[in-house]
Amino acid sequence: MLVTFRTKAHAGITMFDDIAKMMLKKMGLHATVPGAILAEDVLASLNRLISAIEADTDTSTETEKNAWDDQSVSLKNRAMPLIELLKAASEEHCDVIWEEAGIV
Repeated sequence: MLVTFRTKAHAGITMFDDIAKMMLKKMGLHATVPGAILAEDVLASLNRLISAIEADTDTSTETEKNAWDDQSVSLKNRAMPLIELLKAASEEHCDVIWEEAGIV
């Protein structure tokens, strides 16, 4: 499954569900799809994600390692599109939603 994050302030981004759920957990949120962050909570979620990514020193769980055996793309790089989306949403004071990506 794919998960798409959307906000009025930025183009939508799509991630594999296991990575999207991991990012949600790092933001201190429930890893449920669909979901949303209200505009007033976006900055706090962004700050938690950035702090978690910076603090991550390859302490990923066995599940995460099995999901992504190829470590050529760092967690920080995987998170960058979502971080940019959250920054834009925070600056424009917009809600963020995520849902299962539709099949075209």
